[in-house]
Amino acid sequence: MMHKRQQALSVRLKSLCPDNRVDYLTNMPILYGEIDSLESIMQHLQTHDDLQMNMLLDLCVVDRLHYGVDEWVGVQGTSQGYDRARTPLDQQSLIQEKGRFEVVYHLLSTTHNHRARVKVSLNHASTLVPSMTGIWPNANWYEREAFDLFGIRFINHPDLRRILTDYGFVGYPMRKDFPLQGRVELRYDASLARCLYEPVTLENRVSTPKVIRRDDDRLSITE
Repeated sequence: MMHKRQQALSVRLKSLCPDNRVDYLTNMPILYGEIDSLESIMQHLQTHDDLQMNMLLDLCVVDRLHYGVDEWVGVQGTSQGYDRARTPLDQQSLIQEKGRFEVVYHLLSTTHNHRARVKVSLNHASTLVPSMTGIWPNANWYEREAFDLFGIRFINHPDLRRILTDYGFVGYPMRKDFPLQGRVELRYDASLARCLYEPVTLENRVSTPKVIRRDDDRLSITE
């Protein structure tokens, strides 16, 4: 029943938003919006009688840097293990397609009991995204989190500041190009009675995945 309802919603979205691409994946319709018309689309989704998306369940960001590229080259995966990365990603010549960042909204109608997902692509992190706090007030903290972790800026947000990282934090830790080990580390100095930030001492390494095979002689027990 739910599957048919979501399919019907996908058809309805296509008819109500003919200028936007609509896909139906994972039992949920996905509407692809543009920055210039995003606010009007969201207002339409919330107020239209056939939609009434009165709840913003979540807002998240996808960083598509190096999308589809891995530091590991698998050689038939579990049967023969993995080859070690020949060249780290930061040393490879990679061509980044348009739309590195993608802002994703998950919407729910408690009236019609249906869900939809709205996606909008950003060519640059500096692209200003309309704030949805005027439509769904709970977007406030979601947008602050997206700003804090990815550096996405929302225009007309009432209080756009960091929400998870420490005061004075530099960078955006969920971006793919942010170093895994971070840039600084924190320790408490008893003699100074305060916390100190120092250059990170961890070494960034590519972990070696371990594959256990049943035919591995090292797993056999010799009496």
